[in-house]
Amino acid sequence: MKPLNVLFLCTHNSARSILAEAQLNAMAKGRFKAFSAGSSPRENQQPNPLGLQVLQNAGISTEGLHSKSWDVFAGADTPHMDLIITVCDDAAGEVCPIWPGHPATAHWGYPDPSAGEASDAAKLEAFRQTLISMKRRLELLCSLPDAKLEQAVLQTSARQLART
Repeated sequence: MKPLNVLFLCTHNSARSILAEAQLNAMAKGRFKAFSAGSSPRENQQPNPLGLQVLQNAGISTEGLHSKSWDVFAGADTPHMDLIITVCDDAAGEVCPIWPGHPATAHWGYPDPSAGEASDAAKLEAFRQTLISMKRRLELLCSLPDAKLEQAVLQTSARQLART
């Protein structure tokens, strides 16, 4: 079975979607290829340094991670997505592009670990907790049998994981 392409979406593509992309790629074992993007990344947007620090502390590669618009993945010459997962409530409520191939979709909401006026230490802990929460769902996704990853049932499988 060829790897399934999974796109994680958030508004700015600087925190949650970056964490999910890096973590799934680290645990995918050839079954998945993860990407991330944002619905409206700010000009010159970069991944949040605290998120990159948490990934590095967890032994997850940050090589190649960068913020980008979801428009990058809407063209005909881009990787075909099998599953698109929004990881923030703002992106979940936005009108998404029409994705080639009509991939399965799901929403796995996580609070923004970079939000608010907390200290860097508190935000770092928020990023760590977000990574832990994501890992639980991503482990379940990775452990699904091939039959649960077939196009006809992938959306149901991914949406059921949102309840874990």
